Amino acid sequence: MATVSFAKAYSLPVEGSRLIGEKQYHEVVKGDYFQRIAEKYDVGFLALMSANPGVDPFLPALGQQLIIPSQMLLPFGKREGIIINLPELRLYYFPENSDQVHVFPVGIGRQGLATPKTVSYIGEKRKDPVWRPTVEMKQRYFIEHGRQLADEVPAGPNNPFGKYALRLGTSVYLLHGSNQRFGIGMRASSGCIRLYDDDIKWLYQHVEINTPVRIVDQTIKLSYEPNKKLIEIHSPLTGDDGVANKLEVTHAVATFVGNSDDNKKLLLQQVQNPKGLVTELLMK
Repeated sequence: MATVSFAKAYSLPVEGSRLIGEKQYHEVVKGDYFQRIAEKYDVGFLALMSANPGVDPFLPALGQQLIIPSQMLLPFGKREGIIINLPELRLYYFPENSDQVHVFPVGIGRQGLATPKTVSYIGEKRKDPVWRPTVEMKQRYFIEHGRQLADEVPAGPNNPFGKYALRLGTSVYLLHGSNQRFGIGMRASSGCIRLYDDDIKWLYQHVEINTPVRIVDQTIKLSYEPNKKLIEIHSPLTGDDGVANKLEVTHAVATFVGNSDDNKKLLLQQVQNPKGLVTELLMK
């Protein structure tokens, strides 16, 4: 089993800058597959796939060099509390009075069960949470499996919440662990936010009650850095109809990219095939 490098911390850039992390690469060895590699570097499964298009996630070629998406631009907004950016399937935690930001891959709601955009806070912390499926979950489970789902599942290996959970305000939505390794960094939950067990344990230990939480939808992130312009584009979320939302290039994005034909071409390539990687534009 891969060793998870949980609680990955990045130094906060100066105000006005958004770039964190460094480019990182992994050479495929015998026994490697994307889930194992994603856990090793604490990145999301889909993020790893997007960064390495055309590579078989279950049988990558031995010796192949993979890009690890460990460099990114911070989301727009105040650097405080927790920010979850849905399209990039990442959670950012900004501890108070700290010069660091901690970044974690997350799983979010699948089609028809979308994780909502919201402004909230951590309202409760639970260790060994009991899972009580909703009526809708029970109905879906019966339709899919032909048998009834238990009214509640106690703490243990069969509990889909894992060992720790953080509640958003007074809502039904939780940040929680999982009893399955697969699904982190994917759109696979019933609306809650899933994390690797070691990651949610770290958050449980370090995040206080009433910590602000913002869940946002930022498919395109931009940043002016010293002598360079950077852009990072992610695949838009899929609507309840199963059709991916259109990735719109706003006037602000077009102005940022500028009139260079090379930059316009680069933007078009990124919009058509988002890789979720920080890309440098020409300064002209």
